[in-house]
Amino acid sequence: MLNDEKEHLFDIRRLTLLLEVVEQGSITAAADLMMYSPSAVSQQLRKLEQEVGQPLLNRRSRGVVPTEAGQVLAGHARQILRQMRAAQSDLDQIAGLNRGALTVGTFPTLAGSFLPIVIRAFKKRYPAISLSLRSARFDELVADLQSGVTGLCLLWDYPWNRFHDDSIRVTEVFRESTVILVAGNHPLADREQVSMEDLRDESWIVRAEAHPVVEVLQRSAHSAGFEPTIGFLANDYQEAQAMVSVGMGVAMVPKTAVALQHPDVRVLSLGDAAPLRRVLLAQRQDKVYAPAEVAFHSTLLEIARERAGDYL
Repeated sequence: MLNDEKEHLFDIRRLTLLLEVVEQGSITAAADLMMYSPSAVSQQLRKLEQEVGQPLLNRRSRGVVPTEAGQVLAGHARQILRQMRAAQSDLDQIAGLNRGALTVGTFPTLAGSFLPIVIRAFKKRYPAISLSLRSARFDELVADLQSGVTGLCLLWDYPWNRFHDDSIRVTEVFRESTVILVAGNHPLADREQVSMEDLRDESWIVRAEAHPVVEVLQRSAHSAGFEPTIGFLANDYQEAQAMVSVGMGVAMVPKTAVALQHPDVRVLSLGDAAPLRRVLLAQRQDKVYAPAEVAFHSTLLEIARERAGDYL
């Protein structure tokens, strides 16, 4: 009987979006609140209207107003979501998610881009869990995980040096492209895509202290048949962007490094030749995962599925 009625059940996510749009009076405001793009919200609402078979919203120059059908369905959605939250609360009580603490290891580029989105969602869902972060270098992240300082951590690897440790279980979160940074007045600044061959005569700005991005640059340059000329060693990616902006050289960086983009810097794609790094969620194999760790794991992967395209 359930299979026969399945086509008449509404998607809970679309009902949630409808309710937020009705309550906010604006697709844009609801999109910001739900961490979607306005176009994605509009697309989902159009699908819901197709399922319902009648209009749910009247679009106006300033915001939207629900139709009679939209008002009725939003009322039902409010009740459904209230029951869903009650069910989640009951399950959380069983799982122990109304107490506890969790420490997560991470690295700077992810902490400055993707991770805050995850943390905001996690704190909204599980406000009673005390969450703390430790940002560190790769070896320190692994050591903290193995010693129990962190319950889980975020790592990365490249195709030529895949991470493997029998004591650690990893889950791919998303894949991230490598991009080129040039000054706004650089001869290539108007291009969307370049090749490494286009950059053979450039001076390069790289991270100091044998940062992994140096190897990425060297491998890419060697594949294009040249040795990169290093013109400046930067202590962080913001400093690298600042030096690029004033014409001290160009830089190769992972895409998350330009989440906060300098206004005088242009980001260029390397197309299919761009080295891809995997962002990984790591946990110890030999432990029983605490409820808070399971909840963070689930939240992080959910956000990653929604945002993965932003980093390619």
